[in-house]
Amino acid sequence: MQVGTGAIVYGNDVDTLRFDWGDIKVLSEPQVTGAERFSFGMVVLASGKGHERHNHPGAEEIVFVMSGEGTQMIDDQPAVAIRAGASIYIPADVYHSTINTGWEPLRLLVVYAPAGPERLLRDIPGCQVIPQAA
Repeated sequence: MQVGTGAIVYGNDVDTLRFDWGDIKVLSEPQVTGAERFSFGMVVLASGKGHERHNHPGAEEIVFVMSGEGTQMIDDQPAVAIRAGASIYIPADVYHSTINTGWEPLRLLVVYAPAGPERLLRDIPGCQVIPQAA
């Protein structure tokens, strides 16, 4: 892969960030593709698990629900039901959480703009970094 000329990246090309609630694969970020204005990845939340209330200082987020069902809280408002096809916009600095309420994994695509929050995930206590496949 040559950064700066475009890139095709598969899940096996990047590390897995494993938490007790699920996995994250960051498929585009400065260290992977050279993209600096945004980062992009896939999140898989286990049944009954999710992201606790958190925010991303200085970065907007878009979440797209690929499959599964759950609840989404934004800006400490009551959580609403989400399902496949939902696009969720979270402004910079706003607190939010996502919980899988279904029996199957909740699969999400996420975009951060600008890039940066994805690097901080590695510093969260309990994050296990599983190196990319050989």
